[in-house]
Amino acid sequence: MSSATLPAPAAQVFEGRIGLRANLRHIGALVRRNLLWIRQDPESMFDAVLMPIVFTLLFVFVFGGAIAGTQNRDAYVNYVVPGLMAMMGMNIAMGVGTGFNQDFQTGVMDRFRSLPIARFSVLIAKITVEIGRMLVATAVLLTVGFVLGLSVANVPGLFAAIGLSMVFGFGIMWIFLTMGVVMKNAQAIQAMGFLVLMPLQFGSSIFAPTSTMPGWLQAFTDYNPLSSLADAARGLMNGGQPIGHDVMVTVLWSVVLTAVMAPIAIRKFTTKA
Repeated sequence: MSSATLPAPAAQVFEGRIGLRANLRHIGALVRRNLLWIRQDPESMFDAVLMPIVFTLLFVFVFGGAIAGTQNRDAYVNYVVPGLMAMMGMNIAMGVGTGFNQDFQTGVMDRFRSLPIARFSVLIAKITVEIGRMLVATAVLLTVGFVLGLSVANVPGLFAAIGLSMVFGFGIMWIFLTMGVVMKNAQAIQAMGFLVLMPLQFGSSIFAPTSTMPGWLQAFTDYNPLSSLADAARGLMNGGQPIGHDVMVTVLWSVVLTAVMAPIAIRKFTTKA
């Protein structure tokens, strides 16, 4: 008798007997499946490869002169690139939701439902691959930044900034995974994502110091996690400012987002899939 024909209690008991080693094996197999899909569809990496290039060149050469002055463009590179590290995580995270939703639309999740695997392994595998895409995007961003004159005074701090960006991206991904389950199509996820991401990105210290903003907007940026992440990354890479508070706020946001949204995403996925 197949697992699909078992009554619900028996199926739940069967799934509960899956051990840690089997879960890790399932996650590894699903990660490989997602990587093979990227290999067959390399265009799915365009956002991770091209977006850092486009945004860095755009803000350095189009807006950098107006914000920092043409004589201070190198200084603006050192300011904006750590901020863009925070922005990359947000944009890549949105792709998690759209890709997950497309798996539902194409019937891939129906195949997973018939397999004796833990449901959360599908989510963990998806996030693992997207973390890898975030690392690729960050590597491209830093490469372009170094070409344009980015300087790093603290190399261990650079890796710490990258790690902090990954931690925050991990928390954000749970939001978009939930959206990928509950929303009807990828277009709706993209529309909702841009409505949320645009105010967060531009109402932060990613592109310009918040001191130039009106008071009501500065109050918003004080609670914007992207400002904390961008300022923490700058402090970790080049020093010159205290980072303890910003690091703590970023980690706290990441933990809260994961603690709140991960159970919701898993429950919604289990119910739907």
